[in-house]
Amino acid sequence: MPEITVTQTGSDLFTVNVTDERGGTIHKVRLSAVDRRRLAPEADPARLVEESFRFLLEREPKEAILRTFDLPVIGRYFPEYDEEIKSRIS
Repeated sequence: MPEITVTQTGSDLFTVNVTDERGGTIHKVRLSAVDRRRLAPEADPARLVEESFRFLLEREPKEAILRTFDLPVIGRYFPEYDEEIKSRIS
């Protein structure tokens, strides 16, 4: 599994670095307070973002992950995301 580093860069903005033996990618992710409360109200926002990237990396290579997106967009591509992320975080 690649290394995932999440840095909060604004009230609802995160920079995510994903690194493995082939190099790294950088992603900008927005997580609104409304979406955080819906997905994992008790979780640290950075942990929610990190676990969401673990979810994505189990399904696709880091190079296929969008470079900039709002976290709920994951559910459009993977309908099981909302329920699975809730169970992973709880």
